Amino acid sequence: MRRFRVAGLLLAAGQGARLGRPKALLEHQGERLVDRGVRLLEEGGCHPVVVVLGAATVQVRRAVTVRNPDWPDGMGSSLRIGLAALPAEAEAVVVALVDQPFVRPEAVRALIASGAEVAVATYGGRRRNPVLIGRRHFAEVAAMARGDVGARPFLAAHPELVTDVPCPGDPADIDTPEDLKLLEAE
Repeated sequence: MRRFRVAGLLLAAGQGARLGRPKALLEHQGERLVDRGVRLLEEGGCHPVVVVLGAATVQVRRAVTVRNPDWPDGMGSSLRIGLAALPAEAEAVVVALVDQPFVRPEAVRALIASGAEVAVATYGGRRRNPVLIGRRHFAEVAAMARGDVGARPFLAAHPELVTDVPCPGDPADIDTPEDLKLLEAE
């Protein structure tokens, strides 16, 4: 198995319009989702972890934070800014979303252990986040990330590069007040 240095990238810039507050600030079991996302990536084997913020500006321990002034444009702008902020020595990155609190570190470890240049976590056979992207693809991923779409266009354009990695956990995201009630019930 090839070992390489993998950074973590947590996209946490959105305002949570349907929730009425930024998702990064939501708490689950006494922990903000932004801190939970950093912990997910760290425990999964990523270093360093870069967090892209936008609607909320908060202090985040154990992570490098970058601000996306164009956060209203959507996830694509956050992905571009995050990729540009990664250190040169990072050979790959695992990209995670702040609003998926039930993704487990085992999923991140499985992506890294796959040894693939491009890998996508699957749950019950369905592709979801997080994703792993090798450095040589950063520029193309960034060029294709527009609006509220991240790496999906790149993955669709290059199916021959993508390794599906079955992962434990739940990729459910928190988008609505109903989703938040489910989170709070956990």
